Amino acid sequence: MKKKVLLMGKSGSGKTSMRSIIFANYIARDTRRLGATIDVEHSHVRFLDNLVLNLWDCGGQEAFMENYFASQRDHIFRNVEVLIYVFDVESKEVEKDLAYYQTCVEALSQHSRDAKIFCLLHKMDLIAEDQKEQLFRAREAELIEISLSLKVQCFKTSIWDETLYKAWSKIVHSLIPNVKLIESHLQKFSKISEADEVVLFERATFLVISYATQKEHKDPHRFEKISNIVKQFKLSCSKIKAQFSSMEVKNSNFSAYIDGFTKNTYIMVIISDPSIKPAATNANIKLARKLFENLTAVTI
Repeated sequence: MKKKVLLMGKSGSGKTSMRSIIFANYIARDTRRLGATIDVEHSHVRFLDNLVLNLWDCGGQEAFMENYFASQRDHIFRNVEVLIYVFDVESKEVEKDLAYYQTCVEALSQHSRDAKIFCLLHKMDLIAEDQKEQLFRAREAELIEISLSLKVQCFKTSIWDETLYKAWSKIVHSLIPNVKLIESHLQKFSKISEADEVVLFERATFLVISYATQKEHKDPHRFEKISNIVKQFKLSCSKIKAQFSSMEVKNSNFSAYIDGFTKNTYIMVIISDPSIKPAATNANIKLARKLFENLTAVTI
């Protein structure tokens, strides 16, 4: 099953850098050597067995943008599942950026009325900490106002922290058919294994697919932080020709188990009850593996 995803925004906004980090295993500092995208770069990213993201990375130079809205309008904006529009928060041409975005929205409303829109306010690391939330809320309100009746979600992002993984996890989550079925089975698994939390990650990107929580946690960004950390660790392993398989972390408060689950996923199980032995948790993971292998295949 193919899902068409448009990645748009003006030249230099950071579209290709974030795509390369999420899907091509770049680390943030290496994206500096990436050149500008010329016209449209197509890539097919397999995600969860039969789900294929047909990603259109659209060059943001003015001539290309004008062409998308004129002679290529039908070709670009037809059959779109998701539009990801990236804004450079330090742009000196905010009104122009908003005008281009509004034209995209108008084209979507004409050719792909049911498309979901995700706006990423990018390079937030360049904004002073005490100004980030105010700037974000002001831009978010503007974008919602000009998005007609189409659904739009906005995120603060940076290639230097977990915010990029948070945004892209939400985007991919929206594309997975019957994701509620996966969530319900994770809830059952977490109760059976007496886990505080269980998280399902996509194997290649380590984006969060779904999770189940039995005990509330004060850090709402913890899963995306783990995605970022483990992805970097996996890349470090590959540089020394080692393969990441599993990980176990223990302290006085909890035990965390990260293990290959299905052929397309990793699972993380958090246990705070010291009476639950590692062998029991590993046995539960092993027993659930076949069910989830079949579940993800049926879901897609």
